[in-house]
Amino acid sequence: MAWPQQIIHFVDFEGSVASGILEYGVVALRGTDILETHTRLCRATGRVRAEDAAVHGLDTDAVAAHAPFGEDFEKFARWREAGPLAAHFANAENTLIKSVWPYPRTSPDFARPGAVATDWGPWVDTGRIYPQLYPSLATAKLGDLVAAFALQPRLDALAAVHCPPDRRHYHAALYDALAGALLLARLAEEPAVAGQSCGWLLAVSTLDPDKRDALRQDNLF
Repeated sequence: MAWPQQIIHFVDFEGSVASGILEYGVVALRGTDILETHTRLCRATGRVRAEDAAVHGLDTDAVAAHAPFGEDFEKFARWREAGPLAAHFANAENTLIKSVWPYPRTSPDFARPGAVATDWGPWVDTGRIYPQLYPSLATAKLGDLVAAFALQPRLDALAAVHCPPDRRHYHAALYDALAGALLLARLAEEPAVAGQSCGWLLAVSTLDPDKRDALRQDNLF
């Protein structure tokens, strides 16, 4: 099965291991179609540094009335069961989610049809895929890629529909998740990429040669 036929949940978190996840945004994507979106604020579980709040615009008071992220395990476990998770430079999201829940439920291993895994990954990582497919790019920063491929008008139109009014900007979780989802959806329109398998997409999402070889050779890592 070609990867655009597979549901992929694109994830973005705002927060840190110290403060806890303060906001999440999730976009369910199949090929070029956005199926649904999810976002909410989450109560801090530690100190929110002033320098972090200056970036994402969230402080302890802003999230105090909301349930902590840890209450949403069922949602994220279900999304992981439905398809691979994706992020832009996914190491950050993987680190944050594992700081709360080290493992999901036993889920399909979308790199190896028929196998199962107890891991949040491997992740689809647009921050790794784009520089490999387009080596002339000067940067792989999220906003720069959106601009380079003329996706900003589409992103802002989607944000107007899906994002809270005060969170329609970069470093807001659902806005960033939508930006990454558009980058992934764009690849589903590239014939040479759209015909590849989910395993191929996951393999090009890592720069680690051993992990990449393992994914390509259908071995565990």
